[in-house]
This record gives sequence, structure tokens and C-alpha cells, in this order.
Amino acid sequence: MSTVAANALTARWASGLDGGQTVLSGAGVHPLLALLARYAAGPARDELLAVAPDPAGFDLDRSPTTRLALAAWARRDLPLADRWRREVPAAMRGELTGDPARDRAALDGWAATHTDGLVPRLPVPVTPATAMVLASALSLRTAWAAPFRDAWCQPTAGPWRGRRLAGLSRLGHDLDALRVADTAAGPLSLLTVRGAEDVDVVLALGAPQRGAAEVLPAAVGALDAPGGLPVAAGPGVDEQVVDAADDRPELLVTTVGFTVSADHDLLARAELFGLATAAGDGDHFPGIARFLAVSQARQSVTATFGATGFRAAVVTAIAMRAGSAPRPVTVRKRRVRLDVDRPFGFLAVHRPSGLVLLAGWVTAPDGRA
Repeated sequence: MSTVAANALTARWASGLDGGQTVLSGAGVHPLLALLARYAAGPARDELLAVAPDPAGFDLDRSPTTRLALAAWARRDLPLADRWRREVPAAMRGELTGDPARDRAALDGWAATHTDGLVPRLPVPVTPATAMVLASALSLRTAWAAPFRDAWCQPTAGPWRGRRLAGLSRLGHDLDALRVADTAAGPLSLLTVRGAEDVDVVLALGAPQRGAAEVLPAAVGALDAPGGLPVAAGPGVDEQVVDAADDRPELLVTTVGFTVSADHDLLARAELFGLATAAGDGDHFPGIARFLAVSQARQSVTATFGATGFRAAVVTAIAMRAGSAPRPVTVRKRRVRLDVDRPFGFLAVHRPSGLVLLAGWVTAPDGRA
């Protein structure tokens, strides 16, 4: 159930993207929301449970490629509830000293250690007013089962026209790696680049007018669906009959290498993450401590796709303040975002569970010197 809820969160999050290059991870946020939901009360609990209904963790413990770590640091003078102290393992709990420099060094060290240095800093600042910080670190590194070759790439049309790019090319015989799905975003060409162990990366190419906010949610939804359309109907696909020395079908893939990094302010879309009530003053988390409220929620992500493999890291952090009785709500507002067309998206998928570890959109691929 955690996989279903986390993938749904990733799809909803992606549906609000503005079309620029980015990468995000619902799988990085979900464990923190589930943890908060377990110790929340009232409307804050209801909103969190609507997003993270299952407190069970992901089955990544035996994964050779993917690691997930959780931690919580509380200020020394914060009176923690007995239930929190009893149920949360001591190895997961840390202490905030109130010295911002010392605390920042400790939290940044945790982020760097659990992401092999790919994300060197926790994405939320720590001040003397910070009562608690919850964090998750998700990292993955996989080699391709069949590597790509570096290739010349200088597109003659489209948004990358005339640019010298770090092209990648691969010739294989597994036509099942490419399928075309009929989705609400139109036909999508979905190429599964199989990892040598338990993580695959799915490249998703839609029609030129389709942007990230359409393609990525549709790609998540199509992961378990049959292809539905002939391969020749896929964007970017050309099928021919050619002379050859044998009758084995071939699949020639050309793409580009990329590195995508992004920082996200989760409270900018607090309703999406079930944090709207929790971000206001009130006694939202009596299972942790009295009158705690969420003050910050951020995520930092980086992902690199190259000739020999894929690596990525995500650090998500939620900072909390010690508040008081709730203030009256004076205004509610709706945020509307514009979707902009971009070239292609990608999903990093934990093969045994189907969990989407990352989803991203590429508009600025690696250049060639």
C-alpha cells in the first residue's frame, strides 16, 4: 500500500510542474508524512492520512542499489511524549543543541553520509527556534545491464537544434523494452533501460506539445498497463524493414546523457502533501510533543544518467516549531500553475515493488565539449 500511495503522490506532484527541468521524489517525502500521521491528531492527522494512509515502510532493506534512511532531531528542552520515546528507535533520534553552527554541521554530515556526498546539505536551515527536524535520505546507484556507447548528437530540429550534446547510443534485440501506451496525455513511448540489479529507468517521450505536467503522471499510471498501441505509433519511433545478415529484430536507441538537480519548497503546495493544517499553530502532534507545528518542508534531489549507469540522491526534511493555540484562518488561496512543453521525462523504478523512486523532466541535457 505504501508503494501505491507514494506513486500517487509522485503523479499528483508532477501534474503541477511548470515544464522546466526538474526532478522530484514522492518516495522521499512519503515516509516522513506517514511518520507524522502516526503521531498527529485532529484535522492535521486526517490530511496526512489522506496522502500517506499506510504507515508501513517500503521494502528496500535488501535492495543492493537503493538505501533509505530516516532520522529525527529534537531540541534538548522539548518535552517529548512518552509514546514517541517508546516507539521511535533510539538510533533514529538525535538532539539539537541550540547552537546553529554545530547543529548545521551535524545535520549536513548526516545528509552527506547517507547520499555518498551527492546531497551535501540538509535542505532546511536550523535556528535556535527550531524545535525538531525530521529527515529522510534516499540514494540509488545502478549500472546498466547493457551499457550505452558515447555518440555524436547535434539535433537538426526542435528545442535543442544545433547544440552539441552528449549523445548515447545502444543497439539491442529486446523489442519488449520499448512499448507505446495510450494515455490521457496521448501516445507515450516508454523505454525501459534495465539496471543490472533491481532498479530500472524508464524514459518517457510524448508528443512535442505535451509537457511534464501531462507526460510524467501519465507515465507513472502506465507503468503496469499494457502497451496498447503499436510501436510505430509512438512519438520518436520509426519502424523500417531493412536488409540484414540474420532475422533477429533490432532496437536502436539514441538518447542523451543528463544531470538534473532541483530544490523544492513543499509548503508552497502544502495541501498536496497533507501539511496545510499542520503548518498552522495548534496542537497537531500530541504523540510527539505539545503544540508542534511544521515550519519548513523542503527536498533536494540530484540524478545523473550516463553511458554506464544511473545514480541519484534525495534528501527531504521537515522542520517544526513549538507553537501555541491556533490563530484563526483569515484567507484561503488557490495556486494555479502554467504547464510548459519540454522534451522528455524519466522515472527511476524499484523493479520488485514498482515504487517510483524519482520522476524528472529534462530540458537541458549534458553538452559535449
